[in-house]
Amino acid sequence: MQTIDLRQTRITDIVCDRLELESDEITETDRFVEEHGADSLALIGVLAALEKEFKVTIDQGEMPRMAHLRGVRQVLAETAGW
Repeated sequence: MQTIDLRQTRITDIVCDRLELESDEITETDRFVEEHGADSLALIGVLAALEKEFKVTIDQGEMPRMAHLRGVRQVLAETAGW
């Protein structure tokens, strides 16, 4: 498996773990709050777990863009310089 695939899988795993979802319960564009009932504490947990896993610091101002998996991937890629 390529590095990029491993990253994508790990990101999905972290988000699902923090939002208490199975990976087959979420799509790239499902909105965490509206479609899965995530609260702000869960979203901060996602942010913290991603920062720890990928050794980056994500500006909390990016949170609105991180409303779904696609947004999380985009913000993380920009922050980490992938």
